[in-house]
Amino acid sequence: MVEDVKVAYVFPGQESKQVGMGLDIYLHYDSARKVFDEVDNILGFSLSRLCFEGPDEDLSQTINVQAAVLTVSIACLRVAEEISEGALPQPTLVAGHGSGEYSALVASGVMSLSDAVRLIRERGRLMNEAGKRKSGGMLTIMDIDKDTMDDICLATGVEISNINAPDNIVVSGDTDKLARARRLAQVKGARRIVPVRGVTGAFYSSLMEPALEGMINAVSQFPYETPVVPIVANVTAQTMNTVEAVKEELISQIIHCIKWQQSVETMLARGITTFFEIGPGDTLTKYIKRISPGALTFNISNAQTTNEIIKWRKGRV
Repeated sequence: MVEDVKVAYVFPGQESKQVGMGLDIYLHYDSARKVFDEVDNILGFSLSRLCFEGPDEDLSQTINVQAAVLTVSIACLRVAEEISEGALPQPTLVAGHGSGEYSALVASGVMSLSDAVRLIRERGRLMNEAGKRKSGGMLTIMDIDKDTMDDICLATGVEISNINAPDNIVVSGDTDKLARARRLAQVKGARRIVPVRGVTGAFYSSLMEPALEGMINAVSQFPYETPVVPIVANVTAQTMNTVEAVKEELISQIIHCIKWQQSVETMLARGITTFFEIGPGDTLTKYIKRISPGALTFNISNAQTTNEIIKWRKGRV
């Protein structure tokens, strides 16, 4: 056997959603069906059907999509555990991107799936309502470094809301400010600027402040356990080891930048060499490769999970 390595589980946020997600594992694995059935019973409607069949317009609603990605992510995790027969390595750290942090909370034993689903549904509702009160949007800007983006923000009034990778930064703001930021970013050399689809406001910015009071109240309604595995927080990019740290993160996260690049760098500094992205899509895998090309990554997103576990087994012998 090769020497032990340190592994992190990472969980995607709502940007990874797609109609049809989770259907193949639902059809093939009992562990996945149990997750989807549990969530459907909790919510009182078929979120699973929305995941499998859409329509995309309904799946993309903030109140639905965050809970949907959480459900698929935990179903993928349970399938990986079911089929690995002990081969799936236990994580040293866990992390989630944006709403993916709720999947990390379930994986680390902080919250039950049922409580996490209820809380993230309320989070989605609050963020959607805040977007109606203070309308805005988000832009992904490619190939502009952080210092240049800081200058653009200062000049236009937008805010950095996601630092995903060295060449991928997202800004949030109202429509006029985003238009000015787009023009200035083009002047500064941005090769690609893409509106973030499926969001109903300027997420992870001060424009989400109308959601804060409701979020404080919502977070206080649920029980939490001390993390079994430390969680790397979006806001600070540092590990959370206590219930109080988790609750503070869940509240402050919705108005602060998601520091994904820094979170990955923290995990690398703690000795992580291997990342398992667990959930729909491969967005985080792509970010990690941009941040650390030498990192080993595995993607557990569908029935092909089996192949990823086999790859891990072969690499360990």
